[in-house]
Amino acid sequence: MNKLQAGFAKLNINPPMGTPINGYYIPRHVEGYLDDLEVVALALKVENTTVVMLSVDTCIISTSIAQTIRKQIAEAVNLPAESVWIHTTHTHTAPQIGDTFSVVPLEFPEQKDLLNEYYAFFTRRLIDAATLAIADLKEAKMGWAVGTAPRISFVRRFRMKDGGVRTNPGVGNPDILHPIGDVDERVNVLRFDRADDSLVLVNFGCHPDVVGGSLTSGDWPTLLRHRLEKSLDNVKCIFFNGAQGDVNHVNVNAKDGDFNDTFHDFDDVDRGYGHARHMGNVVAGAVLQVYDKVNYQDVDSLRFLQKSISLPSNMPKPEDMPLARKYNDLHLAGRDDEIPFEGMELTTVVAEAERMLRLEHGPEAFDVSFSGIAIGNISLFAIPGEPFTGIGRGLKEADGWTLVLPMCLTNGDVGYFPMKDAYEEGGYEARSSSYKAGTAELIIEEGVKLLNELRTSAV
Repeated sequence: MNKLQAGFAKLNINPPMGTPINGYYIPRHVEGYLDDLEVVALALKVENTTVVMLSVDTCIISTSIAQTIRKQIAEAVNLPAESVWIHTTHTHTAPQIGDTFSVVPLEFPEQKDLLNEYYAFFTRRLIDAATLAIADLKEAKMGWAVGTAPRISFVRRFRMKDGGVRTNPGVGNPDILHPIGDVDERVNVLRFDRADDSLVLVNFGCHPDVVGGSLTSGDWPTLLRHRLEKSLDNVKCIFFNGAQGDVNHVNVNAKDGDFNDTFHDFDDVDRGYGHARHMGNVVAGAVLQVYDKVNYQDVDSLRFLQKSISLPSNMPKPEDMPLARKYNDLHLAGRDDEIPFEGMELTTVVAEAERMLRLEHGPEAFDVSFSGIAIGNISLFAIPGEPFTGIGRGLKEADGWTLVLPMCLTNGDVGYFPMKDAYEEGGYEARSSSYKAGTAELIIEEGVKLLNELRTSAV
């Protein structure tokens, strides 16, 4: 017997001009607006159990800030904090949330006040969105399906002719031998039909770092939502990014029309708002492939579970610290031109140096919280960081579920989770990760255990 109710809300979260923008290791601030940044909320209820999931157009939220806001939302709507999820879509053209974890110095003193003002506004809007979504709860019927979004996500790690590994080595780079890994082009779709409208949840993994510049934008996830809502009558869309830690939009073999609406950016990456629009259209097309043919199923249970997993720390070797300090000091002094690297390689050594300084004295391990929500026999799995594609695949293969939807950067951000091989191979993600080799495989193992516990709790 179907007992499901669903509610929806969407609010603008545009920042003031001058607010620092997150996403790169160079200073940027808001100079204008390409599209509205938004918080989108989906509330679900079965009998006495309610969950609310917020998808927010920003790059990252630190785990401490996410926990604080989750608690504030939970108090406002009278729910357990574990039943409130905050997901960040990971757009790289949105403001920094707070200033507790930035490695980019402020450009002018007034930005401190702007950050504080925006944080207060941002928090209030998330509370309001959750409140409105719960107030909007109505009877709903759920359907699921899986579409395909081809040729918009690409592996971003490559073996080079010199034997090394580079992240984003540049379009047409003649020194590329081959990509390391492959992509998951599956687009998970949940459809919640109500009396007068339908709510669509979309889950697909790829970095939203397509727009670039200093004009705010939700990147292709926002453009996906807008395209889908324009293409289908009485439809409202929420998006959750998937396992995207090792994939992005850069096709190193691009040719002809692939270059439409792009420019070559500072870090050897081709970007452009028009290309973000293209990606949003392709993912929307994947939803349209299956929208009318979803598999409906009754939902008579709704469960949530949060567990802590101990992950080993990627502490530096003492002999590596002098060079790390040198690179970090040069970067913070605005003297990147004195660091002997360019493009993404420069970003890599700066991020690696920051990681080494941060972990020089430990800790030896981190307790990291992972969460699951079960809507009948469909599971959503929250990862508070940036997982490689292999983690997403491993979780999707968990036994007993109709569908598992992995979600990155949910309930905080604790960094990259590369697969074990990536540590030996090198590249930006592994060299900047706070966690030792083998962590990704541990997440899969413990994540499957969490999913099994969540599944058997319905019995």
